[in-house]
Amino acid sequence: MRFGSQMAAAGRVFAVSGVYTISFAIIAGELMKEGLLGFAVERIDPVADEQFFMAGFKVFRSVIPHPQPAQLVSTFEHPVQSFVWDDFTVKPDHEYTYLFHPIKGKPTNLDRSSSPLSITVRTEPLISALTHDVFFNRGVASSQAYQRRFGNDPIDKLEPSKREAALAWLSRDLDEAPLRFINDCQSGDRLLGCFYEFRYLPAAAALKTAVNRGVDVHIIVDGKINERTDSDGVFHESFPREANLEVIAQSGIPATNVILRQARRSDIQHNKFMVRLLAGTRPTAVWTGSTNLSLGGISGQTNVGHWVRDPDVANRFTKYWELLSTDPGAATGDTPAEKKRKNAEFESAVAAMSPVPADLTQVPAGITPVFSPRPDTTVLESYARLLDAASRQACITLAFTISPHFKDLLKDNTSQNALVFMLLEKRDAPSRNSSTAFVRINATNNVYQAWGSFLRDPVYQWSQETNTQFLGLNKHVMYIHSKFMLIDPLGADPIVITGSANFSAASTTDNDENMIIIRGDQRVADIYLTEFNRLFNHYYFRSVTEAAQRRRQQPNQASLFLAETADWQAKYTPDTFKTKRLTLYTGMTGFRTL
Repeated sequence: MRFGSQMAAAGRVFAVSGVYTISFAIIAGELMKEGLLGFAVERIDPVADEQFFMAGFKVFRSVIPHPQPAQLVSTFEHPVQSFVWDDFTVKPDHEYTYLFHPIKGKPTNLDRSSSPLSITVRTEPLISALTHDVFFNRGVASSQAYQRRFGNDPIDKLEPSKREAALAWLSRDLDEAPLRFINDCQSGDRLLGCFYEFRYLPAAAALKTAVNRGVDVHIIVDGKINERTDSDGVFHESFPREANLEVIAQSGIPATNVILRQARRSDIQHNKFMVRLLAGTRPTAVWTGSTNLSLGGISGQTNVGHWVRDPDVANRFTKYWELLSTDPGAATGDTPAEKKRKNAEFESAVAAMSPVPADLTQVPAGITPVFSPRPDTTVLESYARLLDAASRQACITLAFTISPHFKDLLKDNTSQNALVFMLLEKRDAPSRNSSTAFVRINATNNVYQAWGSFLRDPVYQWSQETNTQFLGLNKHVMYIHSKFMLIDPLGADPIVITGSANFSAASTTDNDENMIIIRGDQRVADIYLTEFNRLFNHYYFRSVTEAAQRRRQQPNQASLFLAETADWQAKYTPDTFKTKRLTLYTGMTGFRTL
């Protein structure tokens, strides 16, 4: 939801809320800006009978010259020096009032006499009766918050109750949401699933329980035989086939309820979706998103689950599932001609059941499913053109590299183009094995990147952190596994693209994948944007720190402290990044005043 405070000479506050996240922006009047050291942020929760000043990390050096590791301070004493701020500690379906108290004077003698700016905000419910519900895990094992609560030991080294608490904290509600989708299915319903990794025993057990209560459950899992012995003589069993089969056996799901996807052995069955059919015949809801049914997918790397209650969308997913259930495409033993024919027939059938406009600025309002594999990369090229066509802002998460289709369009952008935020699994850098010239896109193209990283060593008052690999949760993609794109999310007509595909050529023409394009739903855009802000802010600081350490530079200690005067506002001059980001919120549409 979007909110704006009452107009006042001193300024105005804007807010965008998700489920667990709220992003704020402040327009300060000229009198308020004069001598402004920042804002003490007070949060009032009348239901919980709570009223307190929010915490922060940065301190005035003249007050605390040597802050302790992971030390938290109150913004009452050490204010927020920004006109854009976020609260990532709120509850779902909850109303809060925030007071932004202007702080002036000197750090050792603060003046709090100015009247605060006030705004009342309500968060979105976790579960609703609306078309969409969206579930993000935390995706920040590499964080001070995790380190303070649980330390840096591997998950399996924690004592049972602490391990359970750590996994619950990391997963947030992404562990319970797919189970709820399964448990909602009643006797006589049909439940169709399609999974790449099916290694999360609680979900498999929930499906077996559904079978026992009379739900007609059928799942397709990646069953490709891809075992190999590497150059060191080490044998690697088929993955995820063997792990999937092991969990299926442990859960007791009957073999007759399982279909192994084995054709097109060089590609993967990368879907992660379920479809519910009421009374076995009426498609009604879909569970989709980026989340593999594995411990690392739910509690490790960043992921999102998306629950869609729409009969037409569910019907389209059902037809796609029915096609996949025949294990289409080239099979082992086929002749080259047979392989070519079978693959072409399969790809054409997939494209026919999910037609997409070549110009995605013309995609209709509502939900448009996009299935893969397809005969060519037209859809990927359309995604790239759509991102480049954003009016004010675009956001994208990329679990692997930045596709050349995106770079080719972004490389000639300037500061006058829309702000583009990219959240990457790893730093975009030249590859030693590539013969293609590396194309660098950065702030000169109005593109800002953050990538998966963590504090390997203490950085002033920040403690050493861990990551999901060291915790034993993920082996490959350790940080950014979500796959979504936002186009002008704060506009009147936002577009959200989300699902299982990695915005790559392989995810378009080779793998079994699904995406949904959601146009015109401001609530969905707000939830995704505030979660993107949370993740981008988290990883941006760590990316900058990592880049400095790579250059063998020490972080600028001055930037680790609050400014002692009002000079911090100089970063908000016209045409700077901070000012552009601020105006995204102050210029948003559809806000209300509570």
